[in-house]
Amino acid sequence: MSDPILKTESLTFSYHTDEDKTAKTVLDGVDLEIQPGSFVAVLGHNGSGKSTLAKHFNAILLPEGGKVYVDGMDTTNEDKLLEIRRIVGMVFQNPDNQIVANVVEEDCAFGPENLGVPSPEIRERVDQALKAVGMYQYREHAPHLLSGGQKQRIAIAGVLAMKPRCVVLDEPTAMLDPNGRREVMETIKTLNREQGVTVVLITHHMDEAAQADRLIVMSDGKIVQDGPPREVFQQVETLRATGLDVPETVSLLYELRKEGLDLPLDALSDEACADAICQLFSAEKKTV
Repeated sequence: MSDPILKTESLTFSYHTDEDKTAKTVLDGVDLEIQPGSFVAVLGHNGSGKSTLAKHFNAILLPEGGKVYVDGMDTTNEDKLLEIRRIVGMVFQNPDNQIVANVVEEDCAFGPENLGVPSPEIRERVDQALKAVGMYQYREHAPHLLSGGQKQRIAIAGVLAMKPRCVVLDEPTAMLDPNGRREVMETIKTLNREQGVTVVLITHHMDEAAQADRLIVMSDGKIVQDGPPREVFQQVETLRATGLDVPETVSLLYELRKEGLDLPLDALSDEACADAICQLFSAEKKTV
């Protein structure tokens, strides 16, 4: 197995308030390794620590205790900060906060320009990034005229133009309608599967988490579940105890199982769920 591109060791972090001098622990001894080229979703209720963890992956936040390593580099090493942020790009909830130019292609060029990339290479990077997210035909448009999903894809393109090996997306679909969410999720999966970009998706949507290769569930600053979504989502009661639910398909199968029907809990998609139910009733008909 290759060396992890992201690694935390006993990571702790607290938010301190000036008013009453108290500290709220948000990350509590997190140990985690993420391999290059993987697609990992981090799921958790509000306040679970998932967004704080995301901000540690490219040194927006630094550990209060423990360590964070990006491709073997300690994020507290100031000399490595630029290289760390070249390796790990961040995409946030609100694309309007990341779009800085009045023309799509100029916005996409902003990051490479700040890195000192030569102009001919910037042109090539911008075109490649916009094509990768399916937005090349909008390169001369004004970003503010685009839909929410299109804006988020432009924000992703702006990060891709800096050629990161890993993209961390902190609830990128939280402000989008279902069509926008679908557009962004398709873009994320394409980047991972066709370009080999490591993806860390922070989300509270069960259906998004189910599309990852690996699912990490956080609660109260700790990792409470870690594994393939098909396995993690079978822990229905454990997840509900942490304030989370499971995909609607799993919830349906779980309720049917409680009624005595022999159904699997690992059918995450609508199609797989329907197939499992159909197969059960087909088998019962044959035995009658």
